[in-house]
Amino acid sequence: MVIKYLIEKEFKQMFRNKFIPKLIIAFPFIALIILPMAANMEVKNVNLVVIDNDHSSFSQQITQRLAANPSMTLYGMCQTYEQALHLVEESKVDVIVIIKNDLEKELSIAMALNGQVSLGKDDAKIFVAANSVNSVKGTMGAMYVVNIISNFLTEQQHNLQQTQSPLEISSFYAFNPRLEYKYFMVPALMVMILTIICGFLPALNIVGEKESGNIEQINVTPVKRFTFILSKLIPYWIVGTIVISIGFFVAWLIYGIVPLGNFLTIYVLSWLFILCVSGMGLLISNYFNTYQKAMFIMFFLLMILLLMSGMFTPFSSMPVWGQYIGRLSPLKYYIESMRAIYLKGSTFLDLMPQICSLITILLVLNTWAIFSYHKKK
Repeated sequence: MVIKYLIEKEFKQMFRNKFIPKLIIAFPFIALIILPMAANMEVKNVNLVVIDNDHSSFSQQITQRLAANPSMTLYGMCQTYEQALHLVEESKVDVIVIIKNDLEKELSIAMALNGQVSLGKDDAKIFVAANSVNSVKGTMGAMYVVNIISNFLTEQQHNLQQTQSPLEISSFYAFNPRLEYKYFMVPALMVMILTIICGFLPALNIVGEKESGNIEQINVTPVKRFTFILSKLIPYWIVGTIVISIGFFVAWLIYGIVPLGNFLTIYVLSWLFILCVSGMGLLISNYFNTYQKAMFIMFFLLMILLLMSGMFTPFSSMPVWGQYIGRLSPLKYYIESMRAIYLKGSTFLDLMPQICSLITILLVLNTWAIFSYHKKK
């Protein structure tokens, strides 16, 4: 069969360049080991200001506990909320903690009666305000404060042998109870790696053939356009399978992360995604004849696709027009699927919307790539 020899040619050409095999093996290791450590969004050095209106030993203990946390830096004490807000506006403070009057008194009464202090919206005794200009740092900083105070109150309850906590603060984090960022980021990094290797390399490979003149020799053969595109897709489908397998191994070996879901589900989603991004790379190569142009377009598309896929920021927080654009990206659906399988153990039935979207994008991109490939008769 003709396609057999075309695929053989593709692998020979791929391994003729000594850099490409090294990139295929080394890139997943480097990206998954270094990037979660260097480019993570774990919140540290949260600057904190406390407004202590109670001036009691209990409020001082809360302040000391907050200041002792390694993720917190007590910037200072303020007398009024306006003073603290001014520090926030100057980007000197991330979180404000306001301890209201009579906190210790009401806690003492609650402990004596084995009851609770009311935490209604209008009469909360501890109020936490976060600077949401940096939404991640502000939100996570506020969560840290709530958890520190909650743990302190649990200790007080245990010391006094209370059957009920005197101050109830409820926090629940589904699927990632310890809020470890690596569980959120590592699956998404696998998506980025596959995009670069299986999207960039096919485009650059064909453009390289155009510059060297090899593509002209294929153009004058009886090889059909469909066969030619398929011969380009299959090798990178195999390479992508190897790369994602390396990703599984590194995630387990370095971070101890294993998916709660089935590996077969991940592989099926990965195969669909690989065909999507490879088709995108081949489509780009049909319209550009030089490395420089192809590289520029691929990097441009990569930045747009990554930023609008929900990899770094919640997809739902984007403006409506941004969500419409993001829904055209295969990265969005693959990232959602990878995180769902790793953290929630989602199955094929749970991921049918993502699977259908990937199949649709796959068909559109590869059909477009076939018909846009201009072959000389």
